[in-house]
Amino acid sequence: MLHLLKRTRVAVSLTVVLLGLVACDAPKPVVLAVSCDAFSTRPHMEKTTDARVGDSFTVTLCSNRTTGFLWPEAAQISDTSVVQQLGHTFTAPQAASGGTAPPVGAAGQETWTLKAQNKGRATITLGYSRPWEGGEKNVWALALTVVVD
Repeated sequence: MLHLLKRTRVAVSLTVVLLGLVACDAPKPVVLAVSCDAFSTRPHMEKTTDARVGDSFTVTLCSNRTTGFLWPEAAQISDTSVVQQLGHTFTAPQAASGGTAPPVGAAGQETWTLKAQNKGRATITLGYSRPWEGGEKNVWALALTVVVD
């Protein structure tokens, strides 16, 4: 009986250790967010991040549609076999505390949801522009290189 109890303790201990190792090695979702203040100081950004095959991740950028500037709904992706866009949303500016309306001209956010499909490297490019003819192009820009393992 004592021998069986020792075996059970060893098995439970090994299971706990293995689960701990797996949890430590679990993929962390990639989340990139860039504020208006960050773009004001650095209007053209290049960033690199790592992801694992199967990871979904988001890119959230400041957006103030009242200025006439827009981010594209579809991100430019250099290799869609590596990274694929799943969706795009705009979130309007939030009401101030106390339930009052947000200040006129307040910025919202645009969010792209993407997924790492296969191993490789892909660059996601987004430019903040006024879309009409002669409008300013890529006043703010982000180039995010994703390395998928």
